[in-house]
Amino acid sequence: MKKFVLALDQGTTSTRAIVFNKKGEIVSKAQQEFKQIYPRPGWVEHSPQDIMGSTVAVIGEALVRAGITAADVASMGITNQRETTLVWDKKTGKPVYNAIVWQCRRTADYCEKLKRGGFSEMIYNKTGLVPDAYFSATKIKWILDNVEGARTRAQRGELLFGTVDTFILWQLSKGKIFATDYTNASRTMLFNIHTLSWDKELLRLFDIPKSMLPKVYPSSHRYGETDAGLFGSSVNVCGVVGDQQAALFGQLCTGEGDVKNTYGTGCFLLMNTGSKAVKSRNGLVTTLGATTSAKNPQYVLEGSVFVGGAVVQWLRDELKLISSADESETQALSVEDSGGVYIVPAFTGLGAPYWDANARGTITGITRGTTRQHIVRAALESIAYEVCELVTAMQMDSKINVSHLAVDGGASKNGFLLQFQADILGCTVVRPRVAETTALGAAYLAGLCTGFWESIDELKKIETADKIYSPHMPELTRFELLNGWKKAVDRTLEK
Repeated sequence: MKKFVLALDQGTTSTRAIVFNKKGEIVSKAQQEFKQIYPRPGWVEHSPQDIMGSTVAVIGEALVRAGITAADVASMGITNQRETTLVWDKKTGKPVYNAIVWQCRRTADYCEKLKRGGFSEMIYNKTGLVPDAYFSATKIKWILDNVEGARTRAQRGELLFGTVDTFILWQLSKGKIFATDYTNASRTMLFNIHTLSWDKELLRLFDIPKSMLPKVYPSSHRYGETDAGLFGSSVNVCGVVGDQQAALFGQLCTGEGDVKNTYGTGCFLLMNTGSKAVKSRNGLVTTLGATTSAKNPQYVLEGSVFVGGAVVQWLRDELKLISSADESETQALSVEDSGGVYIVPAFTGLGAPYWDANARGTITGITRGTTRQHIVRAALESIAYEVCELVTAMQMDSKINVSHLAVDGGASKNGFLLQFQADILGCTVVRPRVAETTALGAAYLAGLCTGFWESIDELKKIETADKIYSPHMPELTRFELLNGWKKAVDRTLEK
């Protein structure tokens, strides 16, 4: 009986490999950061060699740290930065260009043309997404249009496209696996989330040959084996999932109405809407969640906060009000409230539900008595207010009342933030025992496929909560604080 599951978490700034045991505990992990490439303002790239080099290195290191070999691994799950786009030669495996990262804005002008051309509704109805440089389709088109000979080679069937998971699968299997899962496909702006297939009309719109596209499977699926020469013996890859959907599954948010929020540089809030693809009227996107069966797809509403934990970095690096992120909690707790101060951290505009790209940050309510501690507290509170507005938007779209929020990400270590989040939402906030929920989700999906874990019910018997925060704030205080926040936002929006 093989006793371990391996998860590969290929992120935007680093690659991690984590070995889990049957109790969902971390046995070992390895991490390697890699270079961010900025050829021009607003452009972001990664070296495909860096992605693969770090992938092979951390898998090997994690196995060594666990004192095991690849032969001891029941299966491997892969989770990855979504939307990031690679195009490579079908015979040699050599990329024709660097990976264009999800953050890259080089195709923003083209997306504006799509909107002006009246394509937004068609794209949303098929994909659940809005025309934006964030997604993969325009990145593929850019490579085909701008790399010499690429379009001709693609039309001859010589080039392949993949998000990071597909590229890793192809390379680890020495070209035997060319596939992705529903969650990653649903972020390309080429995949019809209702028919679960690549969409011919969208492929024509972006002028992308279908021969470039991988096969698409559920997240929990036997994709194939890694090449035996890489790690001493082959490893079964049985889970593939985009990072935010992986975190949703890792939090075991598998029921309709379950919600998780990741507090990273920004915040990513996802709600499981079950078998219904809910159409948003509040600026959210509709996408596919991790699933174990093609017969029972799960849909998700997703909303993003542009500035989450980044506001704490701003306090530390630019304002020099704190020396470490941990200090923000101590400072916030040293005062009874924010003293009427509100910070709206619209450093790069406001996302859902406002969608004002021209809004800029504000600090309101400052008096002669305002102290450093009030500013720090207001900054942390701003994260909770932004998340609260996304939850409200989700409740309006889905008609589901949120009573429980699962949380993860770096800023979820901050106890003050999570208690204020519970208070301002009026619901319980649960922080998991294993902070690596993204990798854990990939591991769960891989393990369920091979019978390492028999069912989701078995997983739910594993104690997952580290701490539960319950709301204590009086309803009138909550109403007054939210009203103050709305006034502060109103002053921020471009008139």
